[in-house]
Amino acid sequence: MKTLPTRAVTAAGITAAMLFAGAGVASAHVSVVAPGATQGGYTVLTFRVPTESETAGTTALTVTLPGLKSARTEPMPGWTATVTKDPASGLATSVTWTADPGVAVGPGQFEQFLLSAGPLPEQDAVSFPAVQTYSNGQVVAWDQEAIGDAEPEKPAPSLTLTASSGDSHAVVTTAASETTATSEVATDDTARWLGGIGLVLGALGAALGLGAVLKGRRS
Repeated sequence: MKTLPTRAVTAAGITAAMLFAGAGVASAHVSVVAPGATQGGYTVLTFRVPTESETAGTTALTVTLPGLKSARTEPMPGWTATVTKDPASGLATSVTWTADPGVAVGPGQFEQFLLSAGPLPEQDAVSFPAVQTYSNGQVVAWDQEAIGDAEPEKPAPSLTLTASSGDSHAVVTTAASETTATSEVATDDTARWLGGIGLVLGALGAALGLGAVLKGRRS
């Protein structure tokens, strides 16, 4: 009876290890993931930040953004997020997460910082240069671009974008509108049926009551 749970735990551990290993050497670096991110679309960017230091913890992360109309952070207990915008264009140019006093991503740990952003650039790939700050004052810049197949020592987090298949917002809005309209029609039809049934039952009740009164008078 204990074999199944043990196998399940083992399988889960192997799967997690494979996913971590699948990221390659870059798994030890600051990286960004956003499955399904498209050119010109909106997505949720997840910045994965491991602490490589053996003696200090990560206390801040600053990510450079490619001028985005929308950049919204997810609330994180123990962290304060600040989005910086260009005064002239109003576009978001960077976001900084700062740990509260006594909070840090310790040695051997990692943290994920989420950002809802868009529209993304109309290009095949986009980079998000980052700066990681440690509790001992050390600052590490992850801003190097890859040249050829060789990976730089401090690569900038980068994301590959797929070609857009259309305006996803319009599709969602249209679908929602059709659903609402269908619901309203169904509700209206139901109300009419119920109203008709009520009238019939009311008339029937009145007839039965009148019949009872007439019968009482005759008797």
